[in-house]
Amino acid sequence: MASGLLGQLIRFGISGGIATAVYAIVYSPLAKYEITTPSIANLVGYFFAMITGYFLHSRWSFRGHGERGNVAKTGGRFFAVSLVSLGLNSLFVWVLTEDSMLNGAWWWPLIPILFVTPLVTFALNRIWVFG
Repeated sequence: MASGLLGQLIRFGISGGIATAVYAIVYSPLAKYEITTPSIANLVGYFFAMITGYFLHSRWSFRGHGERGNVAKTGGRFFAVSLVSLGLNSLFVWVLTEDSMLNGAWWWPLIPILFVTPLVTFALNRIWVFG
């Protein structure tokens, strides 16, 4: 059973990496070139990453794990977990970039977004969404 978990973790990492890359590709130019605020850029990036993530995770990362009969159930739960992800990422963006907080560079939030958020969402997806 450990190989199943390890396989899921590897597939989740690859799929999550792709979804995170989509997020970064959307977020970065919007924030860097001040097309919009970093917080709005975060929302736009989240939307594209969420759609990418659902398709990759439901069809590949957690294939063969749990029950797949109820797409409305897994889709709704995935959306709820993605809101947790959005909340974490928004917190990182707010704390690290806003003038009233640390006033850091546009790219600072990408560090916890790449290393903290994926661990939280893997656990929630494995146990609750696709479990």
